[in-house]
Amino acid sequence: MKRHVGSRSLLLLAALAALLVAVQPSLVNAQAKDVHAQNVPPLRHNPPPKPQQAMSAKPAEVMNAWTVGLAGGLLEGAPIRLAAEMARVVDDGDNLHVLPVVTRGPTENVNSLLYLHGIDLAIINSDSLDEYKRQIPDIQRKITYVLNLFPSELHILVRPEIQSLGDLAGKKVNFNTQGTAAAYSGPLIFSRLGLDVEKTFVPHQVALEQMRKGEGGMAAVVFVTSKPVDAFVRGRFEPGFKFLPVPYDRRLEDYYLPATLDAADYPNLIKQGERVDTIAVPTALVAFNWQATSNRHDRVARFVEHLFSRLDKLQGPAFDPKWRAINLAAPVPGLARFSAAQAWLDEHPHGSQASQ
Repeated sequence: MKRHVGSRSLLLLAALAALLVAVQPSLVNAQAKDVHAQNVPPLRHNPPPKPQQAMSAKPAEVMNAWTVGLAGGLLEGAPIRLAAEMARVVDDGDNLHVLPVVTRGPTENVNSLLYLHGIDLAIINSDSLDEYKRQIPDIQRKITYVLNLFPSELHILVRPEIQSLGDLAGKKVNFNTQGTAAAYSGPLIFSRLGLDVEKTFVPHQVALEQMRKGEGGMAAVVFVTSKPVDAFVRGRFEPGFKFLPVPYDRRLEDYYLPATLDAADYPNLIKQGERVDTIAVPTALVAFNWQATSNRHDRVARFVEHLFSRLDKLQGPAFDPKWRAINLAAPVPGLARFSAAQAWLDEHPHGSQASQ
């Protein structure tokens, strides 16, 4: 019995040895092929990764790879609303994700763009750069513009006895509450025009009521916002209340643009066929001037491509009417255009005309 078992064992071992001899050459050949493959240069266009490869990436890496931070503004303001609408339209899953950020307002968003981690883009008033000239002499090299979003027209509403800008000297003028565009841009513009007034910073509703009643010596209110302003459209004013014209000259050319107010904007304050010359502060979408070889630059470039190519969606009825007046090619005084935005316009010479 033991001899039979031993014979069977020997036969089994012999069979296994023969099988290994037969299989081993194929294993050697396979290894040789793998070594050869490692020495072959990669293809010029690699195939897309398999789903299981993409799934192996860490969630944090996937989420952050193409996320762009956009500093908008105050929760109740137009800039944060436009930022949210841009985020909706350019969203492309893991390929592009825009985070609109509520901030202290467009006049302070330059700080966010320069110093706040994760912020690649910001909506600012163009003249807010004036505050940084002394601290950062080359500020206009650090920031580039993507898009001139909309103009914020200067409105100077005065009482009947005020006939010109010069009449405001020494008078009480309200510039709305601190943190608003009027509170920053208004005094800056008055300073450039050489107007020395008694500045107040109370809510415009309070100042308008004082003007109507002739109380507190309030001579004028200054709004810096897109026309038409609801307070002027719906308000009822005694004869003589009016907007003062503001001349556009070399003192204002660096940050401002010429603008007008007319009867179509304010039929209660401007007669049919008349117009009031004023200036406008461009509200612009700007980007930090990232190095062209950086990932941050690539993120903003992808954002620009998505935004510009999908502008027609933003000009639809579901979005803010301001989008319908946007001209992609419109400049922003004092700033150079972001390189990817200029490249897109060069490649689509007629693309900017669709929004005019």
